[in-house]
Amino acid sequence: MIGKHILKYASNCFILLIPIFLWNILFAASLPRGYAIEFFGRDIPPIIGATENILRITVFVLPLLMPLTIKNTRQKIGLGIYLVGLVIYFLSWIMQIYHPDSTWSSSLFGFLAPAYTTIIWFIGIGLIGDKIFIKIPYKPIIYIAISSVFVFVHTTHAYIVYMRL
Repeated sequence: MIGKHILKYASNCFILLIPIFLWNILFAASLPRGYAIEFFGRDIPPIIGATENILRITVFVLPLLMPLTIKNTRQKIGLGIYLVGLVIYFLSWIMQIYHPDSTWSSSLFGFLAPAYTTIIWFIGIGLIGDKIFIKIPYKPIIYIAISSVFVFVHTTHAYIVYMRL
């Protein structure tokens, strides 16, 4: 009985973040200088940095509370959006890593792509995790809204960095 409860809570939407974390760990050092931790985090206004960090923690912890099931139409659509978003996000990194001097990568739109493309897989996670383990009112729009604000702040951070390049 205890094993069944552990499995229930272990199967949550946080699993969907693991490929993103692994990708970031494996390839972050290969990104151009503008994305390097010491450069990317330098001289960011405290309100942007603090807001971004609070929202980052929120969007990465909330999936722990969302059961991972793909049963209904919304969850199936969410899975499709998540997978498309993952591919687009990975491609945005690949362009920066392998073609950092291209017109795309050096443009504002290209440089910001690793920040703003995250909204796609966040929406997918929000649609998959359409309920939470805690018995409180919850709708997918809550996670999607918090994620949208995070992506806006994160993209603003990246914009500040781009303007310094």
